[in-house]
Amino acid sequence: MAVENLPLRKRPFDIVFLVIFSLFIVTCIISDSVEGLGLDQVANSSNILVQWNYTYSSNFDPLYQSHPLWLRFISGTSAFIYVFFYILLIISIVKGFNWIQLYSVIYATMIIALTGIPIFGVEFFGPVGERTPNPGVFLLYNGPYILFPLLLLIRMRKPLPFTRKF
Repeated sequence: MAVENLPLRKRPFDIVFLVIFSLFIVTCIISDSVEGLGLDQVANSSNILVQWNYTYSSNFDPLYQSHPLWLRFISGTSAFIYVFFYILLIISIVKGFNWIQLYSVIYATMIIALTGIPIFGVEFFGPVGERTPNPGVFLLYNGPYILFPLLLLIRMRKPLPFTRKF
């Protein structure tokens, strides 16, 4: 006997995921694409996305502004690979496609290990000049990119995730 998925309205945390991962699509385009393409973040750029990134990075994230090659790879992966996962995740949550479970575990593990550890490590413990001058603001901007993948990992810990509330 097949187990039926719960309707989306009975999975309130999945609605939160829909909102958050939809926002992640936007931030991939606004922020990660600029870094992934290696565009210099300068105040007088004619590119509005570069200007927005400059405003943030010049005040709170000197590592992001210096754009080392390894960070370009991480940001490029977010901008040009994770963004497609976000689209599939959103569709899967709405439609109840349980096959997304394994891919969600892979994504969450990758983003926590390959993004969170090196970036947060440098931002908090790296050399002066790359370390964030304002850890609180940095966490407000960047904490959700670790928190929500971690929550997604917990959500997708067992097969058939859409047959239960969480």
